[in-house]
Amino acid sequence: METIVVAHAIYVAVMAAGAAVIAWWSREPRGVPRYEYLVHAAIPIWSGIAYLTVVFELGRLEVDERAVYLARYADWVVTTPLLLLVLGWMAMHYSEHKRVALLATLVLADVVMITTGLIADLATDAAATWTFYGIGVGALLLILYLTWDPLRRIAQASHAELGRRYVQMAAFLTVMWVGYPTVWLLGPSGVGVLGETTDVLLFVVLPIFSKVVFSLLVLAILRGLPGEEAVTAHVDAHAETLEHLGRADPPRR
Repeated sequence: METIVVAHAIYVAVMAAGAAVIAWWSREPRGVPRYEYLVHAAIPIWSGIAYLTVVFELGRLEVDERAVYLARYADWVVTTPLLLLVLGWMAMHYSEHKRVALLATLVLADVVMITTGLIADLATDAAATWTFYGIGVGALLLILYLTWDPLRRIAQASHAELGRRYVQMAAFLTVMWVGYPTVWLLGPSGVGVLGETTDVLLFVVLPIFSKVVFSLLVLAILRGLPGEEAVTAHVDAHAETLEHLGRADPPRR
C-alpha cells in the first residue's frame, strides 16, 4: 500500500506543477482565449484533488476481494470531457462558430464511457461486468470516430499547420485513451493478469501524459500559431490573387 500512496503523491505533485505552468502561461495568452486556459488548468487541479484522496487512503473500495478506486472515476468523469473540449476547441481554433452539437456529443459519449466503466468495475457478476465494459468501449469508438472524422476535417479545412498539429495531438490522445481500457482489461477489474500495484502505477503514468503533457502540448501549439488576423489576411490575399488571375486575358494562340 505504501508504494500506491507514494505513486499517488507524486502524481498530485505533477498535477500541481502542470497547473502552475498553465496559470503562468495564461498571463500572456498569445491568441488563446482565457477561458481555454481556465479549462486546461481545471484538468490537473481536479485530477490532483481526486488522486489526493488515495494519498489519505480514501477513495478506495473493496469489491469481491479486489480494490475499486472510486477516485479514478471521480477524476475521469470530470477531466476526460474537458480534454475532449480542449481537443475540439483546438480543431475549431480559427472557426468563427463552434460546433456546439458536435462538442456536446463528444462529452455525452465520454460520460457514458466513464459511467459504464464504473458500473463494470463495481459489478460482481461477470455478465454485467463485460456488458457494461463493452458499452464503454463502444462509447470510446464513437469518440474516436468524431475525433478523426469531423474534428480532423474542421482543423484541416481551416489552416494547414493547425490541421497537421491537430492530427499529431489526436494521435497522441488516441494512444493514451486506448491504453485505459487495455490496462483495465488486464488488471484486477478485468482478467487479472496485472496485479494491483502494477495496475495503479499504469493508471498514474497514463493520466500524467494524457492530462498534463497533452494540455501543455496543445497550449504550446496554439500559442505558436499565427493569429486570426494573419490567417484572414493570408486568405484575403489568396482570394485577390485568384480574382486577378481570373480577370487576366487568356493567352493568345
